Amino acid sequence: MRAAPAAPPLAPPPAAGMGRSAAWLLVLLLLVGLGFVLDIALGSVAVPLPAVVRILLGQPGDTAAWEFIVREIRLPKALTALAVGSGLAVSGLQMQTLFRNPLAGPSVLGLTAGAGLGVAAVMLASGSVAGSLAIRALGVGGSWGLVLAATAGAALVMALVLALAGRMRDNVVLLIVGMMIASVTGALVSLWQYFSAPEQIQEYLLWTFGSLGGVTGSHLAVLASVVAVGLGLAFGSAKSLNALLLGENYARSMGLVVGRSRLLVILSTSLLAGSITAFCGPIGFVGIAVPHLTRALLRTADHRVLLPASCLAGAALTLGCDCIAQLPGSQTTLPLSVVTSLLGAPVVLWVVLRRQNIRSSFS
Repeated sequence: MRAAPAAPPLAPPPAAGMGRSAAWLLVLLLLVGLGFVLDIALGSVAVPLPAVVRILLGQPGDTAAWEFIVREIRLPKALTALAVGSGLAVSGLQMQTLFRNPLAGPSVLGLTAGAGLGVAAVMLASGSVAGSLAIRALGVGGSWGLVLAATAGAALVMALVLALAGRMRDNVVLLIVGMMIASVTGALVSLWQYFSAPEQIQEYLLWTFGSLGGVTGSHLAVLASVVAVGLGLAFGSAKSLNALLLGENYARSMGLVVGRSRLLVILSTSLLAGSITAFCGPIGFVGIAVPHLTRALLRTADHRVLLPASCLAGAALTLGCDCIAQLPGSQTTLPLSVVTSLLGAPVVLWVVLRRQNIRSSFS
């Protein structure tokens, strides 16, 4: 029996393609910088852009109130948006490549629900409100405990989906399995809520709305550290992701240890989605929309380019959504997950309608 020919390797992009990628990376970087400054300037108390720039550069502001608002409240929130956007975008890109499925993402395949189950186990299983470990009252040790619980839940769901993926060839069936796993974890959380105190349920519901404002000080250090590790693993797996995109048989023919590469992707995605979900709540559509957006803009499947582009695009999108969520000039703050869904869903629809052969990017 004659063996099937191996798929051709991903060739280095031509000079024109490299120039296009570099141009878009520069544009995305500028958008991140603009969104970062606007996210700090806008809010219930408007701070002029020149004053924001001076404070960020370490110079004294016009008023002590502006300095406090920028340095103690809005700067940590903007830094959290950078970590959340880049982490969710990269985790979604990795899952879409690993499953070779354009609809894969932390929320669709139940990964976010698994992280939420871990958080619910910590916040709802305790016997008192004081012991619920709400994020805003956590110390560093408690923060690590919450991150570990969320990461363990996300890793458990991801490992289960991967184990089933090896026995299924239909990606649609795999998506249904992921949705069923999310339903089971959601049922367990609902069962915990039914037997929990009203105060504990209120804390958990506030967490599910998604917010960047509760991550400050030591919590931001914990989140940034975990996201940095997850992104480091992802960038180190760029060549492996390129090989996996062409199929496991081709990857093995190139000498890639598929099992180890899968483990690294699971670990990276679980760290990113788990830690972000633990501190900021479930934030949807960033992990699904951003990888499609970057592929459409850069017109490449090379993860050496897609990974940094997804980081920048995810950060820019999250910063923009946070600006909208604040409703500048108002005392009201919308749930971040609502804004990301309202903006992310049209992005996915636009990409699907514009590129009807979107599955060609995964084959």
